[in-house]
Amino acid sequence: MMPLSAVAVVGAGNMGGAILARLRDLGWSVAVNDTDARAHAQAVALGAVHCSSAEHAAKALAPQGVLLVAVVDAAQTDSVLWGKGGACAHLQPGQCVMLCPTLGPATVELQAQRLALQGVDCMDAPMSGGPLRAREGRMSLMVACSDTVWTRHQSLLNALSDQVFHVGNRVGDGARTKLVNNLLAAVNLAGAAEALALAERLGLAPAATLSVIEASSGQSWIGSDRMHRALAGDLVPRAHVSLLAKDTGLALQAAEDVAFDPPLGRIARELFAQALQQGWADLDDAALLQLMRQR
Repeated sequence: MMPLSAVAVVGAGNMGGAILARLRDLGWSVAVNDTDARAHAQAVALGAVHCSSAEHAAKALAPQGVLLVAVVDAAQTDSVLWGKGGACAHLQPGQCVMLCPTLGPATVELQAQRLALQGVDCMDAPMSGGPLRAREGRMSLMVACSDTVWTRHQSLLNALSDQVFHVGNRVGDGARTKLVNNLLAAVNLAGAAEALALAERLGLAPAATLSVIEASSGQSWIGSDRMHRALAGDLVPRAHVSLLAKDTGLALQAAEDVAFDPPLGRIARELFAQALQQGWADLDDAALLQLMRQR
């Protein structure tokens, strides 16, 4: 029999794959399951234990192990945990589920409640920063969990990143923090794309303009990261248009739930909806520059 793994990663795409690669570099025992054959094979080639399903991944998990869920949305998360071949059929008390997708707070709270009925802990731990920073251990993790769970899994959290924030004990606050962050990211990205499209229309060299912005008051991390790619015509997805489109919708729903009207957020959501209408869901969200060029 193979030794049990300290971590089982379900979802080894851009972010999950980068996390898995980092853990393997650091010598962690990792099991993996991904429905995408290519992503799964790449993870196994790094030394991860092949698992044919999320249920199999749970079976491969050590008694105090962590099932790290790095899929796209609430539907996929629910399927991984509770669907046919889902992990929860074999998760045991003392184990922990680490929820890394961007989800609505109510979704996270419900998952935590269901897991608690099995004696399984939950870390609400959305991530930000992109695959390169995840691979290098520099992504940000917004963790909400009890102090006990936080302390128990410090070694894993420290392995994953040097930017780990314990944002609260209330599961769901990680999701809330991520939605606030991503709403600002969407607004900043839309602003950067708008500014560079205007620079081009004014006859300025966009690369030179971007250099000025990066040394001046208009600088933003996401603007620099995405606009360099956009100007190079590189729209290979590191962060799909569909993701920020989803996240802005979740953020505005969270705002509505507390009777807050975010006018810039509404504009950003509309711009990402327009990008989806262009058929750009699977492009990198740097494609927002193309949208602004059409105005």
